[in-house]
Amino acid sequence: MADFRNKSQLKDESAAAAHLADKSNELIWFENEDMTNADGPYLSPLLLDSFVLWQNELDKQSFANGWFALYDLSLNFIVSSDHLHMEQHADVRAISDHLAAAVEKSGRAEAYSYGSLYGNALPVMKRSEERPFCVFIYIAAEEAQGQTIAQLCSHHFRSCFYKRFEQLFIKDMISQQQQIEKELVRRDALFQAAKRLYDQIDVSSVLSEMLASLEKLYPTSEVHLYLTQDHLNGDPRVKPLVFKNTAHDLVAKAFLEGRPVNEQDRNGMMRIAMPMTGKQAAYGVLCIKMGSERWDASDLPAFLLLADTAGSAFENAKLYEQSNLLINELRLINELAKRLNQSLRLKEIFQFVTMELLNIFEADHCCVLQLNKEKNQFIVMSSNIPTMSSEHFSPEYGFCGIVHRTKEPLIISDYWNTRVVTSKLMDNTGSRSLIASPILVDGEVAGVILVTHKSPNFFSYDNYKLLQVMSTHIGLAIKNASLHAEVRRMVITDNLTGLHARHYLNEQIQNRQRKDPLGALILVDIDHFKRINDTFGHQVGDRILVQVSNIIRAAIRQGDIAARWGGEELAVYLPGIQAEQAYRIAERIRSHVEKETDPVVTVSCGVSEWTFENEKISVESLFYRADMALYEAKHNGRNRIFVGQAN
Repeated sequence: MADFRNKSQLKDESAAAAHLADKSNELIWFENEDMTNADGPYLSPLLLDSFVLWQNELDKQSFANGWFALYDLSLNFIVSSDHLHMEQHADVRAISDHLAAAVEKSGRAEAYSYGSLYGNALPVMKRSEERPFCVFIYIAAEEAQGQTIAQLCSHHFRSCFYKRFEQLFIKDMISQQQQIEKELVRRDALFQAAKRLYDQIDVSSVLSEMLASLEKLYPTSEVHLYLTQDHLNGDPRVKPLVFKNTAHDLVAKAFLEGRPVNEQDRNGMMRIAMPMTGKQAAYGVLCIKMGSERWDASDLPAFLLLADTAGSAFENAKLYEQSNLLINELRLINELAKRLNQSLRLKEIFQFVTMELLNIFEADHCCVLQLNKEKNQFIVMSSNIPTMSSEHFSPEYGFCGIVHRTKEPLIISDYWNTRVVTSKLMDNTGSRSLIASPILVDGEVAGVILVTHKSPNFFSYDNYKLLQVMSTHIGLAIKNASLHAEVRRMVITDNLTGLHARHYLNEQIQNRQRKDPLGALILVDIDHFKRINDTFGHQVGDRILVQVSNIIRAAIRQGDIAARWGGEELAVYLPGIQAEQAYRIAERIRSHVEKETDPVVTVSCGVSEWTFENEKISVESLFYRADMALYEAKHNGRNRIFVGQAN
């Protein structure tokens, strides 16, 4: 029973040992690895290295009586234990070449003797298949034991070869593993960089993050970004992309060709330029400079990926910035249009436009000019420059002339360096930047907007476009105000005489009676006007009405109000005038009518006055007294003036 247990125990231990051996073989699986066709380029140096290892492991006495050599299967001589005398060298080499060719042809061991030399050659077989990968040769001066020595030494060489092969295999695996780990680290760094880039929605933040990521990935490098668009973020590494000598400019070449370009300078520095592109366009070029010994071609895909990621992130941030800018511009335009439509007075519109444009564009100065077609002049209607108030210019002068001639907006980056025309506005204010836009009404230039700043390159292209859009709304507001003023003028004006209408006169007298201390009214009636119409016709009668109206307009002040009262009756209200002064004005009208009308007519006038001391102050009472005085003038012979008395 004990023997049985001992045998069983031994059996179990043997099985366990076998299992461990199998496990051990699994752990050193590379022992079964062998050369492939892909290893061809590495075979010759590996054979040489293996031969050196074999020599180092073999007792040097073994080389004393013989000569060893190694050939590949292409019959290329690889190496030998060359310690022969010169007179033996040619014979030994001839024998080894012959043996190598014989083994390559037969695929088995060969022997050959020449004179006093005996040679043996053996094919060294692969471990995985019965195919040779080289020829091992032994040549000696004695034939005894030559084949045995050759076999033993070839087997020893084969073990040295596979030892070196396994070391190279493991080294290559470790290198690949290190490369994979390096690539994983790089990919993680790129992923984190891409994540940080896409987290940014501000253009400056995207640029800063991109440059920081590059410097982190390539710490010994020098990084620059060349942008095609104007962008100021204060980072000296961000520069404008200028096209000068494109044939020799690495950055310009990369941008124009849309591909990465690299070069090595005389100092051994490597420069790589990579276009930074998005889905819509190329926005610039990333340029990195480092020592050539630190540059690895395998880094190029990572650099390309980062440049593409940066281009997409920059494009997204730019689109976000532009959308915000567009929203803000639409808000400004909407607010401007709303405010403009609230006023129908041209003076208020011009003043509002000036202040709004100064705030919107953060400008130093603004002038709004209107074209007076009758005088053919641009007149300054509103400005924050006191000396420019009511200035007038020829339609051909300065920037107004350019805008008037082209009907197009204008942008000047630096007036001092590019003096296209002479400008009083720019010279007097010391301004260098300017944006200008025409105010178009029905397709014609009705005015010009000039906005300036003392700094050069102050206004952007977006400012230029925004002013152009705003000027359209300003033109509509001016047109509406002008139409409203024209309609109002037509409503309050008599079409025949050009004097005010009766209802307008009533409104103005009521307003004046609330503010003024006194005033006077003159009623003018053309004597025998019916007889004139019957005698000469209504056209002559109308002409007489116009003549008398012109005489009245010439005889009164600018602030006085003349109106057609009805038919042949006309009225003049004189604010701040007493009856005595009104009488003299009425007399002037009466005498001029008698002298200047054709055919000659006369007029009768009634005058009344009011003061704040009157108990009853009203338009009706004022007209009633003037009308009674006019009746008296007519009753007493016409062509005379009477003054109505207060009750």
